Amino acid sequence: MAAAGAGAAELGFAKSEQFSSKVGGRPALGEAGLAGPPELAFTLCGHPLAFVLQLYTPLPGRADAFHRTLFLFCCRVPPCCAGLRVFRSQLPRQNDFYSYEPPAEAPPPETRESVFLQLNYGAHLCRVCGCLGPKTCSRCHKAHYCSKEHQSLDWRLGHKQAGTQSDNLDNTVPDHNFLFPEFEIVIKTEDEITPEVLETDESEITGSMGEAPEEELDSIAKHEYREDKIFQKFKTKIALEPEQILRYGRGISPIWISDEAIPQEKDIPDCPCGAKKIFEFQVMPQLLNYLKADTLGRSVDWGVLAIFTCAESCRQGTGYTEEFVWKQDVTDTP
Repeated sequence: MAAAGAGAAELGFAKSEQFSSKVGGRPALGEAGLAGPPELAFTLCGHPLAFVLQLYTPLPGRADAFHRTLFLFCCRVPPCCAGLRVFRSQLPRQNDFYSYEPPAEAPPPETRESVFLQLNYGAHLCRVCGCLGPKTCSRCHKAHYCSKEHQSLDWRLGHKQAGTQSDNLDNTVPDHNFLFPEFEIVIKTEDEITPEVLETDESEITGSMGEAPEEELDSIAKHEYREDKIFQKFKTKIALEPEQILRYGRGISPIWISDEAIPQEKDIPDCPCGAKKIFEFQVMPQLLNYLKADTLGRSVDWGVLAIFTCAESCRQGTGYTEEFVWKQDVTDTP
């Protein structure tokens, strides 16, 4: 995915495939510095996070960011369903983990039949979520997990019976109802010609205001007018491509769905390297339709998720750097 120019955005759409930019399934985590269980748990509830999506986002002209990917995770355990964390990984083209030449575009069909739960350099992955699995089943010594919680879940869903027949564990991974449905993210450049935002005369805002003071009426009217303009701008912006699930544009401005909870500069923390964090992409509410997130009861929900990353895209070793995600909910209107 190339860096977008000023004011332009690249749009993401979901498609049922398996690619490096994708939604759901198991994350295609890199070989270097794989994020472990302490990082992939939400700090408020302690539950392991579920993989939402990843974007392959190399930076043109940056030799040290030839392989650059952003990973988004969320908590999907009721009543939390709120924790969000985003990580960045990047490596130069010449490195100890990947081939210098790109892989074939279409892997042979047989490589897609099994669930691969071990990386080339030997690290094992969790059978439930696909993240680093340092814990091992004490019975078969071949099944690996990120946490006791996921080990218990896999045990209840069949590993207790299958543990004695461990020769083909990769092909017998059950549906744990933890992963989100998997889709490829297809990227399109946004059409520069978009309909004009309709201007609404403030005097047209009417309704029953009861006996509220005149100053309060003016404040309410102005708030509703601004709220309406922001939401109308949001709808107009996505009208040509209503199925878009994300908008990518490093350094451009996000489009907000409401005038509530729009972050100020002070709300976006600086990177540990000292650089500012800048907007890179946003996740749209349309993605929720593909995630089918309400199957666990209280659903994962958002209006807009805005991801901010280090302006310098610094390298802090070969591991993963945590970036910042801002969640804007849809304002409830009476």
